[in-house]
Amino acid sequence: MKLVISSAILDDLQQLARETAPEEACGLLFGDDRVVSSFRVTKNVAKNPLRHFEIDPRDLIAAERAMRDHGPRIVGYYHSHPSGSVKPSKTDANMAAPDDRIWLIINGQEAAAWRTLENGEIYDRFDPITLDCEGTKGQTADN
Repeated sequence: MKLVISSAILDDLQQLARETAPEEACGLLFGDDRVVSSFRVTKNVAKNPLRHFEIDPRDLIAAERAMRDHGPRIVGYYHSHPSGSVKPSKTDANMAAPDDRIWLIINGQEAAAWRTLENGEIYDRFDPITLDCEGTKGQTADN
């Protein structure tokens, strides 16, 4: 399994992670069939955004409603680990619903994608998936 994302979108997300540091950046990924076509920055409403992230529920609810009304499809979420690994943490696993959506974790330079599911390989919640920036020739960032 793989996640296709343009280098332009990934570069924009990495820049956002660098600008947001030392706090964690977060947001929504939109597209179809594991192809990211756009993203939306959301406010991190976690009590301690230096160590955790929580997507503003208002943004998530609005995106879910728009999707039901034939708007952009949410394929997953992104967040940053400003001073850490791009592997999911135990906290990430505790927060993640096993909904088969993608979690893209960035740190300003590196990125990794994970699929959320029951009995995943990492913390019983995540399976790694391949990031593919090669299959997106001509795709641009649109957020």
